[in-house]
Amino acid sequence: MKDFDISIIRPEMRAADFKRRGQGMHRARLKSIKRGLRTLHTLETMAVNIYKFQIARKTDDLNLQLISAMSNEMTHLQDFQAKLFEYGFRPSKTRLLYWMVGFVFGLLSRVMGRRAILRTGIWVETKAVHHYEELLRDIEWDVETRGIIEKDQADERGHIKRWQNFLK
Repeated sequence: MKDFDISIIRPEMRAADFKRRGQGMHRARLKSIKRGLRTLHTLETMAVNIYKFQIARKTDDLNLQLISAMSNEMTHLQDFQAKLFEYGFRPSKTRLLYWMVGFVFGLLSRVMGRRAILRTGIWVETKAVHHYEELLRDIEWDVETRGIIEKDQADERGHIKRWQNFLK
C-alpha cells in the first residue's frame, strides 16, 4: 500500500491531466471499468450528502472536520465524474436514490447527536474502504485511475481514524 498525504483535501489537477481513455480496450474491460466508476461516483454522492447534512450551525471542531470531510468527498465525486466522462460514460441514473439515502443518514445522525454522527461516519467509511478494495482487486484499471482510487481509499481510511479519535 502506498503512502498518501491525506492532509491534502483537493489534490492539484492540471488541464494536461485529462485525456480520452478506453481506446483499444476490450469490451469486457470497459464494461467493468464503467460499472466500477459508476459505483464509486454513486457512493461518493451519498457520502457528500451524509456529511453535508450532518453539519450543524455550531462552530466546534467536529463541524470543522465534517466540512473538511465533505469537501474531500466532493473531490472524490469529481474524480469519478471526470473519469466517467473521459471514458465516454455517463453517471448512473440511480444516483438520485443514493443522494436521498445520504440526506437521510446525514440528517438522522445529526438529529441523534454527536455519537451517532461519528458512528455513522465510521460505519460508512469502513464500508467504502472495503468497496474500494474489491474494485481495486477485481477491475483492470488504467494506471492514472488506479492511482486516484488508491488515494481516495487512503482518504477514507483517514476519515475513519479521525472519527474514531473524536469518539475517544
